[in-house]
Amino acid sequence: MVLSPGSRSHLPKPADMFAREWEWSELTAFATSSGEGPRLGVVSGRRRQGKSFLLQALAEATGGFYFAAVEASAAESLQLLGEEVARYTGAPVPPRPVHWSEALELLFDMAADRPVPVVIDEFPYLVRNAPALPSQLQAAIGVRGGRHLRRHPRILLCGSAMSFMGGLLSGTSPLYGRAGLDLVVHSLGYREAARFWGIDDPRLAVLTHAIVGGTPAYRREFVDDDVPANLDDFDDWVSRTVLNPARPVFGEATFLLAAEPDLRDRSLYHSVLAAVATGNNSNGGIASAVGRKATDISMPLAVLKRCGLLTAEPDAFRKNRTVYRVAEPLISFHHAVVRPEAALLSHRRGAAQVWARSQDTFLSKIVGPHFERLCREWVEWHAEPETFGGMPIDVAAGTVTDPAARTTHEVDVVVHGAVGQDHGILLSVGEAKWSKVMGVPHLERLQHILRLLSARGMDTSHAIPACYSGAGFTPELHAAAERGEVVLVDLERLYGGS
Repeated sequence: MVLSPGSRSHLPKPADMFAREWEWSELTAFATSSGEGPRLGVVSGRRRQGKSFLLQALAEATGGFYFAAVEASAAESLQLLGEEVARYTGAPVPPRPVHWSEALELLFDMAADRPVPVVIDEFPYLVRNAPALPSQLQAAIGVRGGRHLRRHPRILLCGSAMSFMGGLLSGTSPLYGRAGLDLVVHSLGYREAARFWGIDDPRLAVLTHAIVGGTPAYRREFVDDDVPANLDDFDDWVSRTVLNPARPVFGEATFLLAAEPDLRDRSLYHSVLAAVATGNNSNGGIASAVGRKATDISMPLAVLKRCGLLTAEPDAFRKNRTVYRVAEPLISFHHAVVRPEAALLSHRRGAAQVWARSQDTFLSKIVGPHFERLCREWVEWHAEPETFGGMPIDVAAGTVTDPAARTTHEVDVVVHGAVGQDHGILLSVGEAKWSKVMGVPHLERLQHILRLLSARGMDTSHAIPACYSGAGFTPELHAAAERGEVVLVDLERLYGGS
């Protein structure tokens, strides 16, 4: 497709691209944007999310240029780029740029007549051996007169090293303030993931998602399209895929850590992830689990956050308390189930034995917390405003102290939102149980928590209790829901509607 300067095209999404409508719309809008001169965009995201697939499809749809960098010396990288430029332009002899300033001139020249997307994938590989490249790119983009103004490259830098990519547009970076696009490609949402895996049973969808999450590549390349046929097949599927050393998915969690350049003492980082995966989610709890002082783990926690491997979530009721969670389900599964049994799993017949004795760990440490996370995601992305009498804005977990009982109540789903013109109103407190049928005692506990919050001076007049269950509800709790006393969310509602 030839695009003239000043035009803006809404390109149809490729037929073989699953979901990603928003990402495709943003990329095509950037690639076909009007205006003279160069433009810069950044695309990032954890590995295996389909960034390269998106950008290759964009280059193909727009007649753009795509270059995938590899781990190589600066000289070899320039040679490889010249060869790719020759293939794109049809030049009989590949150009031989001797430094990156020359290479950038080549890339800019390809967009002399029209806006051309110029994709540089795995950009961190290039910067590793050419640290001045961001500054050189800034200088080239920053020229607003002469021949640069008459060239229209839409430069797209892509990378999976989240710590590097996160700093590429920061205030200390040469490229700060230069980008017109900063797109993060996230994992598929849990409903999209179920459709992508072709799983209709919501219980099976939760169990599968608790292991492989919404990373697209894990179905295609990493388990070779081996999908659990039904609940009866799930245990066998686990043994033949994620617990099978012959499958790429088996070692993927370790690779995700090894691929991050900012991680030095990898044994400490593995221990931190293992601590969080097995239920230690506070600074003190993590430090105690790894046998270090809390001050010793502040740097690993910060680095793992920058890498996108950990999330740090504020407590809904205690803003000075941070709760850490592993961002990638496969990493949680690896550290809770695979890593402790590495020796036995190295034997060809060890998978079934490991899985049989890991059931309790899987359900309590992996599925239970993961179900809570999916319930929060349901509120954030799928619940209609009328569900809680207002628009959900902030969804988190929280803790409420009970001075009289000298205890603390964990609240799995806390919803703050907007009612009319008022924002930050408490809309709901909720409890999530994966394997328990929930009844009136669960509702009474939530009502007690609301009384505790009210006694602290919090406005609870708009708040309604909510019960989320993977096993269902008693008739008495259903009757309470009919009276409007509680919101009930089961697996069908979690996956099927609001």
